[in-house]
Amino acid sequence: MKKYIKNIAIVLTVLFAFSSCHEDDNKFGDINSPSGIEVEAVILGVSDEFPDGDGSGKVDFVAKAKNATNFKYIFSDGTEINSPSGRINKTFTQEGVVTYTVTVLATGTAGVSSSMSFDINVFSNFKDQEAVDFLTGGGSKKWYFAANEVGHLGVGPNNDNTGENASPIWYSAQPFEKAGNPETACIYDNELTFSLDADGNLKFELNNQGNTFYNAAFHSFGSSDLCLPLNTSGLKSVFLSPSESILTPEQSRKTAMTFSDSGFMGYYIGQSTYEILEITENRMVVRAVMGNDPALAWYHIFTTTKPVQGGGGPDESFDELVWADEFDVPGAPNPANWGYDLGAGGWGNGELQYYRDNAENVKVEGGFLKITAKKQTFSGSPYTSARIKTQGKQNFTYGKVEARIKLPEGVGTWPAFWMLGSNFEQISWPGCGEIDIMEHKGYQPGIIHGTLHYPGFSGGGGPTQSTTVSNVSSEFHNYSVVWSATTIKFYVDDTLFHTFNNNGTTPFNNDFFIILNVAMGGGFGGPVDPNFMQSTMEVDYVRVYQ
Repeated sequence: MKKYIKNIAIVLTVLFAFSSCHEDDNKFGDINSPSGIEVEAVILGVSDEFPDGDGSGKVDFVAKAKNATNFKYIFSDGTEINSPSGRINKTFTQEGVVTYTVTVLATGTAGVSSSMSFDINVFSNFKDQEAVDFLTGGGSKKWYFAANEVGHLGVGPNNDNTGENASPIWYSAQPFEKAGNPETACIYDNELTFSLDADGNLKFELNNQGNTFYNAAFHSFGSSDLCLPLNTSGLKSVFLSPSESILTPEQSRKTAMTFSDSGFMGYYIGQSTYEILEITENRMVVRAVMGNDPALAWYHIFTTTKPVQGGGGPDESFDELVWADEFDVPGAPNPANWGYDLGAGGWGNGELQYYRDNAENVKVEGGFLKITAKKQTFSGSPYTSARIKTQGKQNFTYGKVEARIKLPEGVGTWPAFWMLGSNFEQISWPGCGEIDIMEHKGYQPGIIHGTLHYPGFSGGGGPTQSTTVSNVSSEFHNYSVVWSATTIKFYVDDTLFHTFNNNGTTPFNNDFFIILNVAMGGGFGGPVDPNFMQSTMEVDYVRVYQ
């Protein structure tokens, strides 16, 4: 929620009327020079108690001038804003009451300009010390594009739909997608350094090794993004402020970073303000609105360890096999490992199947576990299937949990390989936590989802990411998580596509058990194809390493 009231009863209005260096109506052919610059500045939240504002640091500016076609605001904090209309909203972020010098440059035809300057006092009390500590490590810290992660560069919409605005739903770069091509590979050369100066001010420097990866909209050398020479040396100031996006606190940290002197975070999109969605000691996700197109939002993921191509597979530290089921004994699943969830009722998701322990729906055959969903009326349900689990038999805290699976096909199928907290029966869901290693919607073939659910992030609000995999229903693929006290990383065929930063406040630090099932329909699976008859999920093995 915003911290200020826009229509406040008492505001501070500062009106300046200056003449430009040209006489009014001074024309040279079709050259019209701006004159009579007027600027109105309204500091939000001014009252008798707070004469310099309510602490939000927000000021609305309106500039007018005769014959002006554009206005440029230049602020003494190193930031600049262009506005053809002369109207802007500026958030000042230096803590306390600070005097800023504002210069307004009015430009007319043929580039003729006039300017005026004034000082304004603004109070800001915004602070995100934890973000500063993460960025700098208390001194200086280097960051790199997380090139080994799906979505390290991505784009999605910027609109009024919160469900669409927290992830790159239109495009997510695959691991090291830009490597190997000299026209794009420079993005992985970026080294971003955040530091604190002697006075504790946050600073930033971008070392792009001489070349910057430009969005195609900001260069004139063709229609593709391109690496071009640019000198980015020199320290920039970084100002933190409350984010003004529509994202919820569950989707974003709600802290924005603005870089002085047109600074940017490695990929040039004409923007100097970035919203921090997530940040820890070693990973950061930011979102920035495209500089020339406010309908687009770009996403970057950074890490403090520079990724090496070919080194992005699951952690090597979990290399001791502690449990496995290779499904090499035909018949029912091994009862020492697996039990069953039985029945119908929708399972909290509006699902349509009745889960059974019948061999028609679940069996081990030919070295594979086979779970078959069938169009078959049973006890009032139109479909039958199976859901098996290691609850009370095999439970694990941390490690690499992996299964090699060939997925069923058909619109309405919803196969899943997942885990629930072993204290499920004591504290129920979502308090126990849920790790969805793999979920697949039959109506979106090849899109694999990895998600977590826990208090405050249940239902559709759990941290999630997806990746596209070929031939999921005709070939086996390895689906895994590498789970520790600090991170939970999701992989398909040893390619990372989602990282969750774990900590002591989540339920993901206790024993969990494994579940394999094929649901039908429901809120995630969607409507079932009326022509669907049956389809099988085949599992080659399930293995746990610690």
